Amino acid sequence: MKTILMLEDDPYQSRLMRRLLEHGGYRVVVADDGESGLKAAMVAPPDLILLDMGLPDLDGQTVAGLIKGSSMLAHIPLVAVTAWPQDVAAEMAAAYGCDGYLSKPINARSFAKEIDAFLA
Repeated sequence: MKTILMLEDDPYQSRLMRRLLEHGGYRVVVADDGESGLKAAMVAPPDLILLDMGLPDLDGQTVAGLIKGSSMLAHIPLVAVTAWPQDVAAEMAAAYGCDGYLSKPINARSFAKEIDAFLA
């Protein structure tokens, strides 16, 4: 079973994504801020990291830089999750070193397929 680390501070989005991922057969670890998410990733590196770009303690750029700058975590697919307009999201995710992005609000019908594609 693949593990997904989700860094998300919005309780509604967190519950929705967690349910969809668990229904899709994934093990989900949730952190509601950047610092606890980074610690969780270092303790047990996941197969994929979903990163809300607007966390309360560390901004998405900082968290992405720390993940991609770590020899232990750099190989893990990192996906930005953001409410930015699509063109901005694609540009910012690439600039921050993310492997892709997902737009909020999450589309419940396509979410699992999008996650599968990042893990393929």
